[in-house]
Amino acid sequence: MAEVGRAAISDPGALLPRGFWAAVEVWLERPHVANKRLCGARLDARRSATLPSAEACGQGTSAGPEQKERGPGPGQGSPGEGPGPRPPSGPKQGTACCESEEAQGQCQQEEAQREAASAPLRDPGHPGHIEGEEGDFPAADLDSLWDDFSRSLSRGNSKLLSFLTCSGAGSQPEAQRELDVVLRTVIPKTGPQCPITAPRREMVVQDVLNGTVTFLPLEEDDEGNLKVEMSNVYQIQLSHSRGEWFISVLIFCPERWHSDGIVYPKPTWLGEQLPAKLARWCVQNRKSGFKSTLSLISIMKYSKAYQELKEKYKEMVKVWPEVTDPEKFVYEDVAIAAYLLILWEEERAERGLTARQSFIDLGCGNGLLVHILSSEGHPGRGIDVRRRKIWDMYGPQTRLEEDAITPNDKTLFPDVDWLIGNHSDELTPWIPVIAARSAYNCCFFVLPCCCFDFVGKYRRRQSKKTQYREYLDFIKEVGSACGFHVEEDCLRIPSTKRVCLVGKSRTYPPSREASMDEKRTQYINSRQGRPVSPPGQGLSPSPPQVAFGSTGHCDGHQALDAGVGCVPGAQAAEHRSGPQTGGPWLPGFHPREKTERVRNCAALPRDFIDQVVLQVANLLLGGKQSNTRSSRNGSVKTWNGGESLSLAEVASALDAETLRRLKRECGGLQTLLRNSHQVFRVVNGRVHIRDWREETPRKTKPPAAKRRLLSEACKTRLCWFFMHHPDGCALSADCCLFAHGPAELRLPQTWRKKTL
Repeated sequence: MAEVGRAAISDPGALLPRGFWAAVEVWLERPHVANKRLCGARLDARRSATLPSAEACGQGTSAGPEQKERGPGPGQGSPGEGPGPRPPSGPKQGTACCESEEAQGQCQQEEAQREAASAPLRDPGHPGHIEGEEGDFPAADLDSLWDDFSRSLSRGNSKLLSFLTCSGAGSQPEAQRELDVVLRTVIPKTGPQCPITAPRREMVVQDVLNGTVTFLPLEEDDEGNLKVEMSNVYQIQLSHSRGEWFISVLIFCPERWHSDGIVYPKPTWLGEQLPAKLARWCVQNRKSGFKSTLSLISIMKYSKAYQELKEKYKEMVKVWPEVTDPEKFVYEDVAIAAYLLILWEEERAERGLTARQSFIDLGCGNGLLVHILSSEGHPGRGIDVRRRKIWDMYGPQTRLEEDAITPNDKTLFPDVDWLIGNHSDELTPWIPVIAARSAYNCCFFVLPCCCFDFVGKYRRRQSKKTQYREYLDFIKEVGSACGFHVEEDCLRIPSTKRVCLVGKSRTYPPSREASMDEKRTQYINSRQGRPVSPPGQGLSPSPPQVAFGSTGHCDGHQALDAGVGCVPGAQAAEHRSGPQTGGPWLPGFHPREKTERVRNCAALPRDFIDQVVLQVANLLLGGKQSNTRSSRNGSVKTWNGGESLSLAEVASALDAETLRRLKRECGGLQTLLRNSHQVFRVVNGRVHIRDWREETPRKTKPPAAKRRLLSEACKTRLCWFFMHHPDGCALSADCCLFAHGPAELRLPQTWRKKTL
């Protein structure tokens, strides 16, 4: 055996040894966080076990050199003690070991490790374990596998037994310890860069009191039975010596290590990268508050589906006509589509269905998600308030509609299986409501981003949570109030907002639909502080209850042909009551405008902008602070650079009507002054006249494309200082990027192209 790497741990927060097991849990359940060539791992089964005694193996009593290097074995000094300088020898357990200060620390460490050993790592339904997934390994089979392995150790495999117990040939615990044995499947990424596609299975032996985790690769024999493979066995070990903690990685037989570069990296990576990552995770004293990624679906199926979709739709990146980043949006929608396809596949298997689920994407944006799901055989359509340029590229088979959705009894979808809200903004809290009222079997999937309430922006109510976490909890609360079992999952997408909420089952039987909808109405009214009326007298009438007693999936194509107002008029009229029937479920909701309003001061009238710029410049130049310095051509010129004023001082000099107009823009006065880059500098809340003589030239040349753009933009605008500054421009005409008079003015390149 050989130690291939070690990392010291700085633990000022006294998080060890518990923090070590939290780090091991990450490597056990989410190895892709460290090894980017993996897709993830699945925990198939676990059991408690004990190792055979040394007497059964026929061992001697002499300690091997490995014990001397790693420190005392279990029962000799501090549990888990190993690499690093050995502490002075002290009394054994059972003596007055707590008399000294150092021994007290050892006893406390042992007690903490026993507590960690007694706590289960996860429930059977934890992230990474998919019940009912193809290839699941029954716990009884793990029992048989461990029994066979244990017998092989007792028959003479003394070296591996010593490796597992972190001891020499003769050292043996005073009492057998309970081990935690986990069977996991490591799932590699598939694709051109990762030729190995077959998952690999490992048996993981966790010795909590000894501070070790041993990974034993498994292989199938000729009869299809699993057995432990002696190559590629490695161990992660926590040790403590003279007040310092270490994490070490050891390989059982370095000469038999076969690296495939994916599941089993090179020993250098195991020795350098893995201990460093584990050491960092050990002392991260924070909980994310979010679930592990892909906890609701099969990671193995997702990995395969994602790679197939990524290869199939990668050309979209090259032809993306929108101004948004193509790689981010294309691969994000590919990942969401892969997730939904697997989620729906497993739902069909669970319910014994054959027809593919129908869907409607509310607020579909660029429509790529709708295009992918439709192309993969799911009948569906997308609705958005604004048409996008890319819609024309999809073809007629992708159904996208330009329309505004106002939650009311005319915007129900009784024959649709799933409602999707992918960054649906103001519609996000309404999607669980629309799904609940559309049909008893209608489900929803939302990926919240911007925080909206039923009407207007969402207002925070708890300071102990992040705004994002609090908003997710609010949407979960909405789903629960609507009668859904709401599940949370974390997607693998290039976004910081990647937590999705899924509602695919109800908390009540179909017979209670009417009373449940009264509770929904009361909840919605209570969010806006409206008085809650007794049942049957709600301020907002209950919408028509459509097909709440139906079972199974509906005919998705029939639903998609029904348009946005999916409830037939006669059926809706039958359930109407009260004067507000047909109106919005909550007055005050307004869908976003069809034309997105630009609010960065760029859409303000040019004469208004010029007036404000001139007024602010005259205010700054009133300071009359002349600045004498050389210009770029070497000539000396005295030039009035003005004074600097705070934004508040500048604003106080403007009239009320100007301030009102600026307040309607994002950023107001500061945005307008920053946009006027030629004239002003805004630094730390203070406004300065820009002196172009102080602009330092770049040390490195910009890229060729940017140089071309700069050359094309040169002299296409008049120099403000040449036209308005009392001293003119601080630069000469040949050094200034702007035109000194109409004679120097050039036609912009875009105008030239239009005139050709």
